[in-house]
Amino acid sequence: MNVPLGRPNLLHRLSNQRLILIGCSAFLGLLFLAALAAPWLAPHDPFLVNLAVKLQEPSWTYPLGTDHLGRCTLSRLLYGARVSLGFAVLIFASSLLIGLLIGTLAGYIGGWVDQLLMRFCDGVMAFPSLILVLGLVGIFGPGLKQVIIALMLVQWVYYARMFRGLVMTLKEKNFIAAARVNGSSHWKIFRTHLLPNILPPLLVIGTLEMGWAIMDISAMSFLGLGVQSPAAEWGAMIHEGKSYIRTNPELMIYPGVMIMLVIASFNLLGESLSERFGVTKPPK
Repeated sequence: MNVPLGRPNLLHRLSNQRLILIGCSAFLGLLFLAALAAPWLAPHDPFLVNLAVKLQEPSWTYPLGTDHLGRCTLSRLLYGARVSLGFAVLIFASSLLIGLLIGTLAGYIGGWVDQLLMRFCDGVMAFPSLILVLGLVGIFGPGLKQVIIALMLVQWVYYARMFRGLVMTLKEKNFIAAARVNGSSHWKIFRTHLLPNILPPLLVIGTLEMGWAIMDISAMSFLGLGVQSPAAEWGAMIHEGKSYIRTNPELMIYPGVMIMLVIASFNLLGESLSERFGVTKPPK
């Protein structure tokens, strides 16, 4: 009996996708829970300076040692997760909401509204996003709030362009025409027909872009433009530890590994969902 050669490969791919989805989701879920429970999980006050125990090696008292000011590294990593993950969610959600509203409006209405909004987006996208963010932070001044505003102002245009393309494709479908003939309002068409078809790409973009948001926040903090000392944030911890890279490289390694694991998990999760839903995210 002949057995199709493609079937075992397909089952193997589906099995791998499921394992990736479960593994990455479990890791990120536990990390979010640990960030929320940081005040109870942290063994020490992450802001308490104690020069008598500075640069300690890992021990039962300090599981990951201490930094150059005697602060518990594990406690700062847990509190840093609250900042990195929390504000990454805020930046992504705000930018996505603005991009979804403007992109849907431009794609659904069309005409001069579409031309005006998309020409503005083209103007923003003509410059590298990092250069624009640095320019806006230079205008607003350094600080976490300023970095968040700058990233939101730059990131939403990419989502607007993508959702505009999706809506323009969907509004030509027969089920949208049938809804219009039946007298459905624009809001009902968006809620009942457009939004359900936008949700799969939305989920894929969410997982992929969360990694970028965390990296952007960490990069700005590493440059000294984002989170300011003594606040705990992974990029800021790398910035503080760079002076001790020869004697105590773990001060940079611990937060760097956390950033790498989180971004890799979001990217793997996003790529797995992209294959599962058949969605391709357009490049920035």
